[in-house]
Amino acid sequence: MAWEHTGFAQQIRFGSGALDELSSLVRDVGARRIFLVTTEGRLGSPDGERLQKILGRELTSTFAGVQSHVPAPAVQAAVQQARRDGVDAVVSFGGGSCADLAKAVCYFTEREAGTPGATWLDRPALPHVAIPTTYSGAELTPFFGMTDPTTRRKSGGGGPTIAPVAAIYDPDLTVSTPARVRAETGMNALAHCVECAYSPARTPEAEAVALAGIRLIARWLPAVVDDAVDLLARTHMFEGAVLGGRALQNATMGVHHGLAQLIGGRTGIPHGLANALILAEAIRFNAEAVPEEMGRIAEALGRPDDPAEAVAELVGRLGLPRGLSDAGVTDDDIDAVVRLSRADPNVQFNRRPVSEDDARAILEAAF
Repeated sequence: MAWEHTGFAQQIRFGSGALDELSSLVRDVGARRIFLVTTEGRLGSPDGERLQKILGRELTSTFAGVQSHVPAPAVQAAVQQARRDGVDAVVSFGGGSCADLAKAVCYFTEREAGTPGATWLDRPALPHVAIPTTYSGAELTPFFGMTDPTTRRKSGGGGPTIAPVAAIYDPDLTVSTPARVRAETGMNALAHCVECAYSPARTPEAEAVALAGIRLIARWLPAVVDDAVDLLARTHMFEGAVLGGRALQNATMGVHHGLAQLIGGRTGIPHGLANALILAEAIRFNAEAVPEEMGRIAEALGRPDDPAEAVAELVGRLGLPRGLSDAGVTDDDIDAVVRLSRADPNVQFNRRPVSEDDARAILEAAF
């Protein structure tokens, strides 16, 4: 029953209109030369223009080349730009890929300076303020993923100083997020909570937070997809995303996220979609190994008799593809991911041991 729980020096500002607090937040951080990380679409949107106006003269450099799965060349270009422009803080604006690329900039900047964070007592060389517009949870965690476009393999890095020092959750910023993206990233948030709730390394707080997140997401995600301007639904769904990110800080992922990351790196399908299509089968695979934990997850999903079916029904309710094949994944992709699964740390840290045959069975069931 031994465990340790780490709390990061991190502030969350939540609520409609919270973006207006950005200027005071960057002053608290001590930022004078800000590096904005986002996409072209977000940068040119009305919300992006408003954000740039709020940052004002402190906005020194902008990188708008973020792409899904964070290709390594984009990370390299952003790190070089941050170095060239002498920035002292990072602001990310957008989905999980924006947050991940910003964290990668912080990570490699620390290593170039020879001051990588070693313990939870260290402070970041480049403080990062994250402003999410989706439900990924990456805006709170100390790790990032990136993809080698040549090998199509996704890897990552991180450490105790890579967690953003602050996050602004403004439900108004999700209005322009497409319904499909809301559905996919909402399923990503749900998957985070599910795996945290039975993670072998979870703390009691992480499990409690994860279960609370499952309840919120299962309740509000359909409403968010149905109606983008339902402020109540958007607010509660964002709360669920916060809880998913918080749970991830003191728990680990397993076979589900490991396979989803490998599939995404290999095929390029959105990470949230890979999560949605694999989650039910991962639950079925793990059910016998964690019966008590799975019972609590089932209760939180509102389906005590069959949590996997509850997830499958939710995927259908959201209008997402029902299988990996419908998303363009091929038999060759499955073969490649199965071979890679034995070396994936998330897959191998699963509560139930996962062989190549097991990984294939999960993926074929989700196919």
